[in-house]
Amino acid sequence: MKKNIAIIMGGYSSEVAISLKSGNVVYKHLDREKYNPYRIHILKDEWFYINDENEKYAVNKHDFSIIYKEEKIQFDCVFNAIHGIPGENGAILAYFDLIGMKHTSAPFYQMALTFNKRDTLSVLKKYHIPIATSIYINKGDTINTKNIIETVGLPCFVKPNNAGSSFGISKVHTEKEILPALETAYKEDSEVLIESFLKGTEVSVGVIEYKGEIKVLPITEIVSENDFFDYEAKYEGKSQEITPARISSEEKEKVSKMARKIYEILNMKGFSRSEYIFVNGEPHFLEMNTVPGLTEESILPQQAKEAGITLTNLFDNAITQALLVSG
Repeated sequence: MKKNIAIIMGGYSSEVAISLKSGNVVYKHLDREKYNPYRIHILKDEWFYINDENEKYAVNKHDFSIIYKEEKIQFDCVFNAIHGIPGENGAILAYFDLIGMKHTSAPFYQMALTFNKRDTLSVLKKYHIPIATSIYINKGDTINTKNIIETVGLPCFVKPNNAGSSFGISKVHTEKEILPALETAYKEDSEVLIESFLKGTEVSVGVIEYKGEIKVLPITEIVSENDFFDYEAKYEGKSQEITPARISSEEKEKVSKMARKIYEILNMKGFSRSEYIFVNGEPHFLEMNTVPGLTEESILPQQAKEAGITLTNLFDNAITQALLVSG
């Protein structure tokens, strides 16, 4: 019997449009021989199912079901395609755990941890994972720009602690740019991370749970036309994403081993894509994305393709692994 799959997309953050695009690609590529896919929009004002005729049907939040054509539809699994809040920070996954709904992401605590850049770095630092020097600031804190520069140097990055897709990030070159950069970051989050600039080759490494085993995908090299890998570079063609990356076999082995280790340290499940910068031949961890872009052009699907995994197989595997989880 076919499984009913709810593909959740949208969300409550600046990443709504990107999430809707990812969710629609999942909908397009799911195997209709095995699944009945339903596009579920999770938005601040409403949760609803939208059919191919663009008709909307409300979601019952008590059991996450819908009434469609006078029939109650209940779901066997949720495919999480929400970038940012509440999909990537774990909030909606805690709700699914409470109602006993299986989903394709890691447990809600792991999702919350990895969405919080500061907390992720704090955990990994204990395992001697190389990272940039950083300062953590709450909105309302007294700002001493000279102390910031003394700690992280210039240039540096000012970024929201809980946000994705490079929203709210600024590369700061002078002391006078720090306060405006903080205001930009505060538009996305009340917590801000300021990190030292790491000069070197940037790569992105996908790690997934594939057929019951942790699999490191082929590595992508990021070459941005802009000052850094910002929103334009990620989504508007202002970068080259080269898979496989043009790095040495030694560098490939180092970053692959580190990516696998981090996936295990953080007790991850499902999809992940992490960014690293090589400094003097050593990979330095930047951050992890647990709901990476899933369009045909996105980095993780590029890596899967290089590994011989089609989008249909990639998405099917995520659901299969989720359905195997007990509870």
